[in-house]
This record gives sequence, structure tokens and C-alpha cells, in this order.
Amino acid sequence: MSITRRAFLTHTTAALAGSALLPKLEGVQGTAAARIHVGACVVGLDQARQAGLEGVEVGVGDAADRLAIADPALRARYKEQMQRTGLPVCSLMMGLFNSYPLASDPRAPAWLEQSIDAAKDLGAGVILLAFFGNGDLLDANEKVKEAAVDAAVERIRAAAPRAKDAGVILGIENYLNGERNARILERIHHEAVQVYFDVYNTGTTKRHDVPADIRRLQGRIAQFHFKNGDRYLDAEPAKFGPIAAAIRETRYQGWIVLETSSPSGDGIADARRNGDYARSLFA
Repeated sequence: MSITRRAFLTHTTAALAGSALLPKLEGVQGTAAARIHVGACVVGLDQARQAGLEGVEVGVGDAADRLAIADPALRARYKEQMQRTGLPVCSLMMGLFNSYPLASDPRAPAWLEQSIDAAKDLGAGVILLAFFGNGDLLDANEKVKEAAVDAAVERIRAAAPRAKDAGVILGIENYLNGERNARILERIHHEAVQVYFDVYNTGTTKRHDVPADIRRLQGRIAQFHFKNGDRYLDAEPAKFGPIAAAIRETRYQGWIVLETSSPSGDGIADARRNGDYARSLFA
């Protein structure tokens, strides 16, 4: 999806209905399908349940001294919906960093703290830290913005102990390839920081070798975004087959979150179709 779509999602925290306690995935054994959970960030929990999905990712809200997700009343509504639907909020998405970069906005450290505390309260195991738009770590010539990377590394490193104590992984999502992301992780050097891997941004947009990057980052991928622009995921089996093979090979266990479009205009039906296809890749 485009940056515009991401920005839109950061404004729709309250509209993403529902959440439930995150399933405990540690130590899950058996088939690849048993280790994979399919959720979405484009429907709420009521809609996710109708679509046969297992959970949702929700935004933390737009820029403010106190983020929407930091409001106990909002989290209480999520908890009620979690209980009612039986589905979890699998992760939080800090899409506001696309407009107000983590590396430079003075409010970013406080936003990280608020989001970590909220994730712990909701049982969400991963927080997506977005680096697109104004927060992109690449310049117009595809060169790494070293100063921005340095600043982001320091701020993430400072937040990592709090995340660990909360049982939360900070997942960095960006346009960098596997090697460059591995270098960032090595600099931060903390178990509570991993990569949030978007197969479309890295593959279709930047033309990286996605299966190779997944293997390169084995054990250091917190979560995946699956999307395919304005088409269904099953429109390109030649692309998603090798991606799924690499995920299976690395024995990843956790969530694949659909950041998919709705070609038919029926969001629930399209989420079901994309979710069924994603699940079939690991059957």
C-alpha cells in the first residue's frame, strides 16, 4: 500500500474495532500452518472475525503529546471488544513516524514509551516502527541517511529495555535490504528489537530479493506484512510461493498481517480471500 494508505491508517485507530489477548506463540511445535497466525490492519476485529482472520493490528493514533492509544478509556473499549470477539490485537502500528520521524521529532521517545505501555496492557506482542515518507532512511538517490539512522538507533536502543520488560518487540519497518537492516540490529544489539518485514515494500517497491533477505534475517523478524498493491495476493503465486518457502525454512512463528486492498469494494470478502490464500501457503 502507498504511504497515503499508511497515513490514513494512523488516523483510524478508533475505527479498528476490537482486540483480545495475544495468543502465546512461544514453543509452538508442529506444522508451519500451526505456527502462523493471519491477521490484518485494514479491518477491525468484528470484520476480521467475519473474514475468518485471527486478529488485527491497530494504529496508535496521530501526533499529540498523549497518543490516542495511551488513553485508558480507548484501551478499555478494545478490551471489551477483545473479550466479545475472542480475537487479539496482535500488534500496534506507529505509522505517525512517517510524518513525524522517530529520528528527529522531540516527542518520539515519549511516544515510544506510551506505545510500549499500551501494548503491554493490550497483550500486543509487537510494535511496528515505520520509516517511510518524512521518516525514510534512504534519500532521493537511494543512499542511506546515516545521521537519521544514528539518531534512530540511539532512540530505539534507549526504549529497548522498557520493551523487554513489557514483553514487547520493537519491529523496524523500512525500505532497506536485509544486510542493511542486519547492521542496524547489530548496532542496537538488543533482543527486544527486530525487523518488521513488509514483502511488498522491500520486493515490489525496492526490488530486493525478498526470500534471500528473509533467510538473512532468520530469527530476527518480528512480524510480516503481506500485500500486493491493488490486486489480490493470489494474483501472483510465483511471487508469494518463494516468500512462503523462505518463511517456512526459517521456522518463523508468529503473525502475517494483511495490509491489503479491496479490489471488489467488499472489505470483508476481500480480507477473507487474501487471508485464505496466505494461510494456504503454509498448509
